[in-house]
Amino acid sequence: MIPFFQIDYFQIGPIAIHVWGAFVATGIIAATLLMTRLAKKYLLSEEVLLDAEIWMLVSAFFFARVFHVVFYNLDYYLQTPSEIVKFWHGGLSSTGGFFGALFALYLFIKFRHFKAKEFLPYFDIMAVSLWLGFGIGRLGCFVTDMHPGRLTNFFLAERFPFGTRYNLGLLESLVDFGIFAIFIWLFPKLIKKRWGLVALYSTLSYAVARFLLDFLRASDLPMSDARYAYLTPAQWGVLMVFLGLTALAIFDRIRQLKKN
Repeated sequence: MIPFFQIDYFQIGPIAIHVWGAFVATGIIAATLLMTRLAKKYLLSEEVLLDAEIWMLVSAFFFARVFHVVFYNLDYYLQTPSEIVKFWHGGLSSTGGFFGALFALYLFIKFRHFKAKEFLPYFDIMAVSLWLGFGIGRLGCFVTDMHPGRLTNFFLAERFPFGTRYNLGLLESLVDFGIFAIFIWLFPKLIKKRWGLVALYSTLSYAVARFLLDFLRASDLPMSDARYAYLTPAQWGVLMVFLGLTALAIFDRIRQLKKN
């Protein structure tokens, strides 16, 4: 089992570097480097990818904060509204960020006058890069102990002061790296069939994994996630994503059969 440790920040001279933010920034850089490398390999526009990434990052951070305020601790923020804008005190929802990024991407495609089919190669490259960046970012959640889970004797559990528990930051990081490894390996095979499959299958895989992982989250601690009909906000979010993508895949398959 993992001994308890917590590293919130470290000093470089007079500057305090927040560990979680450092991991998130590293994840963004790694994802960006992978995107540009894949764009060169498959003769796609690096400029389009980088422009879309900026749109998505701004929207993702905004919606991540909104989702956290509304769905995770609304009573607290209604009592202390001045804290709403202080995101540096903690409180960003990855599910909100995911929906924010999708919304920004939708607007980007519309404003840049791309056709959905034309943008599929970019979807695949951004998706596989996302899981690498997400895996690195979640390591920040692990080392800062943001997401303690249920009590357990699992060999990767952490000995928190309030009992030996799952560390959901670590578990999700491992899942994200696993999804990345599988789909970067499958990438050439899937795009030979058609573009869009990497984004579709990898996102469905994440939705299933995240839905199951959230059952391991603590429910007996003051910082425990809110539940709505026994499910966390993240579980409802990924359930919507899963159902939406499944319906999209079914309709696409029906359309292909009609053409044949």
